[in-house]
Amino acid sequence: MSVIIVLIGFSITVAIGFLLAFIWASGSGQYDDDYTPSVRILFDDEPNQTLYVNNDSRKPARRKGNGK
Repeated sequence: MSVIIVLIGFSITVAIGFLLAFIWASGSGQYDDDYTPSVRILFDDEPNQTLYVNNDSRKPARRKGNGK
């Protein structure tokens, strides 16, 4: 029976630790950015601007992934 009391005391200590960590994180501005995550999906990624190296000076360089 005394083991249950020890485990309950330990679990309450851990819960208080998590509560204090949450209060500290919210007080230090961890959750202030509400706008950026909601609109991040609306912006396109930057296109890949890597070009192949062209050894023949008569032909222009091709973009990576062109397939021709």
